[in-house]
This record gives sequence, C-alpha cells and structure tokens, in this order.
Amino acid sequence: MKKALSIFGVLLIVAFIFIQFMRPSPNAFPITVADNITSKYFVSDEVQNILKISCNDCHSNKTIYPWYSKVQPIAWFLDDHITDGKRHLNFDEFATYSLSKQYNRFKKISQMVHDGEMPIYSYTLIHWNAKLDNGQRTIIENWASDGINQLEKLYPFDSLHVKNVF
Repeated sequence: MKKALSIFGVLLIVAFIFIQFMRPSPNAFPITVADNITSKYFVSDEVQNILKISCNDCHSNKTIYPWYSKVQPIAWFLDDHITDGKRHLNFDEFATYSLSKQYNRFKKISQMVHDGEMPIYSYTLIHWNAKLDNGQRTIIENWASDGINQLEKLYPFDSLHVKNVF
C-alpha cells in the first residue's frame, strides 16, 4: 500500500511538471483603433480607468497577466475566463458589433454592474482593487445608459431590437 502511494505521488509530480509546458496562447492581439468602443462612443477618463482596472483583462484583446498565470492549471482556468468574457463582450471589437448587439451589450453592462454580477467574484477575490463601489457602479451604469440613449436617438427601433443577439 505504501509503495502504491509512493508511485502515485511520483506520477502526480511528473504530471504536474509535464502540464507546465502546455500553455494557452496569451490574450495579446493587435488592437485596431477603429474597432474599439472609443471610436464610436464617448468614454471618459474616469470610465476608461474603471474599465481598465475592473473589466479589460477579460473583455479586451489585451490581458495583463499576474505572476500566478504562469502556473498550470491556473493558466487554463484564466484562459477559459478570458475566452468566455471576450465571447460575451470585447471592448476592442465593440464597434464591429451590429447595432442591436451594441445596444444589448450596453443594456447588459448596466444590468450586470447594477446587480453586482460584474466583475465576477473569482476575479475580485484576487484583484481586490477591481471591486466596484457604489459610485463606480453608478458611473458605469450612467455611461452605459448614455450609449443606449445615443443608439435610440440615432437609429430606428427595429434596428436595435433584433432577436438572438446574445
């Protein structure tokens, strides 16, 4: 029994070392200014700072990786979060979205920030400075509301309310 546990322990260590060489590609893609949300919507310095600290690691094409991202299986966990986050919302590609998708993303931003669903708990658990206080939540909600209002003023109702944009 002792020998079996020793072999299992050695195999576990070897497997842990082996997976350290299996790395996901980093989230560092070229950014096209014309595709960025700032090319179409006003984003104040205050909002940009909040987005940079609390959102961009998972919702842009450039993640700032912490030291622990170099350890597997943590890198896979982070990569999954980033991939999922960008699938839902990518500020660096926002201007390429259809009008209805932009409209619905602004609504979703406002709703999720208001409800405290964003940034996600697993992110703020380690990035404590990413937690939004009530004032920051209000700033993001108002900014998203301004985006919604801008779209509603410029485009017909039908172009903003298309089904299946999520």
